Amino acid sequence: MDWHIRFNDAEDRLELLDQRTLPVREDWFHCTDTASTIYALQTMVVRGAPAIGVTAAYGCWLAAREALATAGPGEADWRPCLEALLADLENARPTAVNLAWAVRRMRAAWEPGQDIEALCASWLALARDIHEEDKRFCRRLGAVGAEVIDDGDTVMTHCNAGALATADYGTALGVIRGAWDAGKRNIRVIANETRPFLQGARLTAWELAKDGIPVRVACDNACALLMKKGLVQKVVVGADRIAANGDAANKIGTLGVAILARHFGVPFYVAAPLSTIDPDTPDGDAIPIEDRTPREVTHVGATQIVPDGVEVYNMAFDPTPAELIAGIVTEVGILRPPYGESIAAALAGR
Repeated sequence: MDWHIRFNDAEDRLELLDQRTLPVREDWFHCTDTASTIYALQTMVVRGAPAIGVTAAYGCWLAAREALATAGPGEADWRPCLEALLADLENARPTAVNLAWAVRRMRAAWEPGQDIEALCASWLALARDIHEEDKRFCRRLGAVGAEVIDDGDTVMTHCNAGALATADYGTALGVIRGAWDAGKRNIRVIANETRPFLQGARLTAWELAKDGIPVRVACDNACALLMKKGLVQKVVVGADRIAANGDAANKIGTLGVAILARHFGVPFYVAAPLSTIDPDTPDGDAIPIEDRTPREVTHVGATQIVPDGVEVYNMAFDPTPAELIAGIVTEVGILRPPYGESIAAALAGR
């Protein structure tokens, strides 16, 4: 499903499958400059840490083109303009570390004295490389993670960490797809609905149904009962940022699922590429948590469900402590406790 992020060479634009209208409609959103790219990131046209990183990489190229068009070809003109656009792009969303990772990686390829035309060419090539790299890493991650899934398992997942959240294949769903592709055709998936944006109900169920992998959607508050009844054998989730000690931030509600999994003896795994690990963030308490618009809670689509004047909480992520995580599935292997050591070794070897 790698077609949901595509670069249109003829029109010089990034095209994103608009995840806000799925599963009812498959609409496309066009990013032609920095403002439209930031809008796509902030309004959830595109979401999921690796997909955000890929989008940001192309966004840097769009920013360079915009700086050239706005300020002109002289370095004294376009450089400050580009620096400002990159800063705006890097700060578009706070929690998913792949956003800053991609912008910084593009910056690192900015050679001293490079003119704007050469920079545009090199950045477009690098954005394409990052796009293809994420596809390879997700496939590798899925093959690695398939070993934690037994044929006959029912796997619970929270939010959408599938192809739509990456360049292709997925992280948490990559593990499930990896097991399916390895011949484990008796697996089942429970997709938690994932309030308030309903990524599980709208996106995870849509992806798996297209693949023919059996999936059921469950209300978020059904997790305890489903585990108590023995209907869940594994939990696999994605991550938007993993701290140096192994604490992992994922969509709000993941912490509760992890606590329940520990109580009921269900192994809880996190699946993410190494680019989602932030060695500069010591632990989960240091991960910035995005506080999103109240309307996502007060409304479902156009329908208001909360009385006027009533305030809401809409913290978009929560950090799960490392001690609740059985393993972190990456493209280089499954990291195990103590995570400080295994993460440092994995990052040193990449």
